[in-house]
Amino acid sequence: MESMLVLNNGIETLPQFITSLAIGLLIGLERERNPSAKAGLRTFALVAMFGTLSALLSGKLGTPWLLIAGLLAVAGMIIAAYHNKPVEADEPGTTTVIALLLCYGLGAMIWFGLAKLAVMLAIAVTALLYFKPELRGMSQRLTRSDLVAVLQFSVLTFIVLPILPDQSYGPYGAFNPHQAWLMVVLISGISLAGYTALHVAGTRYGAPLLGFLGGLVSSTATTLLYARNSRNNPAMSQLAAAIIVIASMVVLLRLLVLSAVVAYGAVPALLPVLSGGFLFGLAVALYNWRKTINTTKLNIPETANPAELRTALGFGLLYVIVLLGAAWMQDFAGSRGLYAVALVSGLTDVDAITLSSLRLFNLGQLNEHQAVTSITLAFFANLTFKFGMVIFIGGKNLARYVAAGFGAIALGMLVGLVAL
Repeated sequence: MESMLVLNNGIETLPQFITSLAIGLLIGLERERNPSAKAGLRTFALVAMFGTLSALLSGKLGTPWLLIAGLLAVAGMIIAAYHNKPVEADEPGTTTVIALLLCYGLGAMIWFGLAKLAVMLAIAVTALLYFKPELRGMSQRLTRSDLVAVLQFSVLTFIVLPILPDQSYGPYGAFNPHQAWLMVVLISGISLAGYTALHVAGTRYGAPLLGFLGGLVSSTATTLLYARNSRNNPAMSQLAAAIIVIASMVVLLRLLVLSAVVAYGAVPALLPVLSGGFLFGLAVALYNWRKTINTTKLNIPETANPAELRTALGFGLLYVIVLLGAAWMQDFAGSRGLYAVALVSGLTDVDAITLSSLRLFNLGQLNEHQAVTSITLAFFANLTFKFGMVIFIGGKNLARYVAAGFGAIALGMLVGLVAL
């Protein structure tokens, strides 16, 4: 009797049904735009509410079969709709069928107290449905070797990483296999995201985005490419300088993200140094870009896929060597030894010494100031190396524009370091 009163008096359940209605309308709005879809705005809204109702009744009556029967009814309805009136051969309707079943499940989730997750999933589902052309284009642009590299990255991340021992070995307890490979996964993941976006977006969105994505993948490769282009076409010197400076500025953002993930305690000290360099460099990069010719042809930097096994293992080996070398030099020669390692290793790779310094900071072998200084010196060494490439490959004209940007970045970082 009490359960019937609750059921008849259940106005308090109205927010759940309103949420399921909103979810159904969101997904249905996208399907309504597809002429071949057999379910649109109203159908998806009703199915989501039906999922919530089925979950409610299933819970009140104490039987899960009612919820399962509702799912089967929705599946049978939409399959019958496509069977009775087929659409084009290249559009079998499987996407709409799955989306409708998901909508029913999301409605049920709302009743079981998972409204926030259901809303997040509904937004993700709608995005997947809406960006079908972009996703198809991205899959067609990726080569077979790219797909193999992504599969390798997935295996090494989700299969190998969990089984590596999470224990410190070697001198100073600095080498931890699980921790070392986690750093490889982190760097490869960030670089892979930039690599994929670079090949999907191409040059269609102009120099700023090209410099940003090039910096995510490899600022050195980006510098090399545009130094060559500038020598072959002196008219694009300012544009090339803008892209090179932006790519180097993005390295600062990479370092900030790495610090937040690996050693959050070091972020307050690193933030003024990295943000100072970024803001100072941004002013010069924007000035160079605004003075460029819009019709100048852009090229995508040639970079290896960062998820390839050889690339990942190479970075892992470099990270371990730099980590042990930094720990030994810090113990043997103090801060000067650490800074010498930072200068040498930073010439070609800033990530390894950054992660090594942050790892030693977490272990208590470096204080905050030592970690920040070593990262700053490594970045300065990397800037020097790239500026040398600009001079010898791009020529004096390009070097003049790049010097202003690199100088501004260095000045901003020094200001932050002095303030620290």
